[in-house]
Amino acid sequence: MAQQAKTFEASIQRLDEIVKLLERGEVPLEQALALFQEGTSLVGTCTKLLDEAEQQVLKLSKGPDGAPREEAFAHEDFA
Repeated sequence: MAQQAKTFEASIQRLDEIVKLLERGEVPLEQALALFQEGTSLVGTCTKLLDEAEQQVLKLSKGPDGAPREEAFAHEDFA
């Protein structure tokens, strides 16, 4: 897969395929290294997508003592 997967689900599916191929141990070393590099890139993509999703769900606000605290977004925050 030359292009990065565009969705989290597609990235996870491709990672699963890569893991299965590498676990079989039947791919030549050069191909295994390419698959490993692709997998590493996909992990980065998934991490970024998860971080972005988390930021949509949480927001930072000040608590009574002035320290930051995380709160879930209220539905009104999306309006």
